[in-house]
Amino acid sequence: MKKLASISAFFPAFNDGGTIPSMVISALRTLPRVTDDYEVIVVNDGSSDHTAEMLEELERVYPQVRIITHPQNRGYGGALRSGFGNAKKDWIFYTDGDGQYDPRELVRLVDAIREDTDIVNGYKIERHDPLHRVIIGRMYHHIVRLMFGFHLRDVDCDFRLMKRKVFDAIKLQSTSGTICLEMVKKMQDAGFKFAEVPVHHFHRAHGKSQFFNFPRLVRTAVQLFLLWKDLRREKGSREHSGKSNPFF
Repeated sequence: MKKLASISAFFPAFNDGGTIPSMVISALRTLPRVTDDYEVIVVNDGSSDHTAEMLEELERVYPQVRIITHPQNRGYGGALRSGFGNAKKDWIFYTDGDGQYDPRELVRLVDAIREDTDIVNGYKIERHDPLHRVIIGRMYHHIVRLMFGFHLRDVDCDFRLMKRKVFDAIKLQSTSGTICLEMVKKMQDAGFKFAEVPVHHFHRAHGKSQFFNFPRLVRTAVQLFLLWKDLRREKGSREHSGKSNPFF
């Protein structure tokens, strides 16, 4: 088994009290297989259920666990930015706290690293969601591939391992779920090297998605358009200034 120098594993959590303990414990059992130096961070993004109580107990029992608490919900993008900003190790692994991915599959990502790899991106072997979510997800995937010129198989798979230094080179601004598009697009445009690995996706066992409702879909459509405009404007500014690498 390949071992890395150090890893920060983190989970954004919003009302994930029913799943976050098992996610953290799975990570704690898996990380020693891939590194001798690790930490687990959970960003509690203003949860109103029993997430905070679960996290307090995990932090008390496990010294490797660190909790970041947002008193008010900052959105998915805000939670990710907080996690990336607080990670201290050479590599950052993240996945969601809702239990739809298995932290034990981190070993697959590590095994895919080569000398020039900067990011290992998971892609869903099969999406286990209600049919309407699968259909909307496929439409979303095709639309954003066309809008942003993505090359990855699954931009929307939140199961990633990245070198921390990547975040010295890109600046993220999104506060919503569009942060994944912004992040991958900026990494891609900055020339970072990706590897892709198939991972399993599971039915949601607790709670419900914050994304798949009509008002949120409308907001997401607006946010996608604004992100597209912002990235085009940034690209135009870089080309006008003659800078070869816009993120350094």
